[in-house]
Amino acid sequence: MTGSPFINALLFAALGILLFFVALGIVSKLAPFDLWKEIARERNVAAAILAGAVALGLCWIIAAAMH
Repeated sequence: MTGSPFINALLFAALGILLFFVALGIVSKLAPFDLWKEIARERNVAAAILAGAVALGLCWIIAAAMH
């Protein structure tokens, strides 16, 4: 990318965060129920664990692809 490792790190970090939020939004839309309503209003612990697991999985995939 650029000649500076610091700027490269910032660019890849921003790209990773952007990709994470896009992927999390897609997963949220594909869920057969309103995931955020289940977590916030219904206090569904299983849905919160599912969302956390999906978030960690997406982060690992993006980190591995960028590394």
